[in-house]
Amino acid sequence: MEFFRIKKDIPVMRYALMFNIISLVTFVLAVFFLVVRGLNFSLEFTGGTLVEVHYTESAPLNEIRAALEEAGYRDAPVQNFGSSQDVLIRLPLNLHDAAATTDPASADAAPDSARQSELLLAVLRNTAVTPPELRRVEFVGPQVGRDLAENGALALLFVVVGIMIYLAFRFEWRFSVSTIIANLHDVTIILGFFAFFQWEFSLSVLAAVLAVLGYSVNESVVVFDRVRETFRKTRGMTTAQILDHAITSTMSRTVITHGSTQAVVLSMLIFGGETLHNFALALTIGICFGIYSSVLVASPIVMWLGISREQFIKPVKARDPGVTADGACV
Repeated sequence: MEFFRIKKDIPVMRYALMFNIISLVTFVLAVFFLVVRGLNFSLEFTGGTLVEVHYTESAPLNEIRAALEEAGYRDAPVQNFGSSQDVLIRLPLNLHDAAATTDPASADAAPDSARQSELLLAVLRNTAVTPPELRRVEFVGPQVGRDLAENGALALLFVVVGIMIYLAFRFEWRFSVSTIIANLHDVTIILGFFAFFQWEFSLSVLAAVLAVLGYSVNESVVVFDRVRETFRKTRGMTTAQILDHAITSTMSRTVITHGSTQAVVLSMLIFGGETLHNFALALTIGICFGIYSSVLVASPIVMWLGISREQFIKPVKARDPGVTADGACV
């Protein structure tokens, strides 16, 4: 299925150096912000208490934030959860300590979920005429948060290693190297955005990053499959011309696939609410840069690594002069 067919190949490789310089600058900036600012890890990674409360009318978020700050819970994330009447409050471990110093009654108490929920409800009763109803309390210890962070890093590492093994069997090594560089480029850019804007990095965002890895690989495999096919069928074309032809011939498929996926992701981003916002945001950035990297990062790298037609054509074995065409000895 094709929406359109481009008859003349687009000379993408003519601007390969310029696009790769842009990619390198973007990559360096992303690494810089990751080192300097770091990721704003969510409660799942840092540990703390998650409290969900329900109001009979629309929750006054600004009043809740002000009341929590006055009680010692400074900068505690407060957001609607599903509807304007449901509120999700996250209390990281450092906020537990701050509240303990503010409230003498809780100075000697451990930051367990039961006591924290009681203290929090006492604060929230002053923000509405009808007291809120406690729906859920979850406490994540610091050790659990550390384990989740380590397991998330291992999951990311295993995905990258698995992709490398798959590409090593599927393609020539130059294709594998360029695809891995493009994938790591996408992941680093996503993390750089979250570090620069200090968006919350949660387990759902980690899942989005892993999804982007697979998604970006899929696009690179489609382009490189066409490159390999063109090398085998066509003579007299340079490597740059073959890459241009492969990118142009898969353009319609790219528009259909990524356009439909991006439409769904944007729907989640706009209408999904706070719960799905960062997940959809990571996917949106990843899909955009996944297209960019597959075409303008992976393809130029594979060209500069010296890919050529000879690597895909098996050499013809010289026939023994003493053997006829049907295999009989002379």
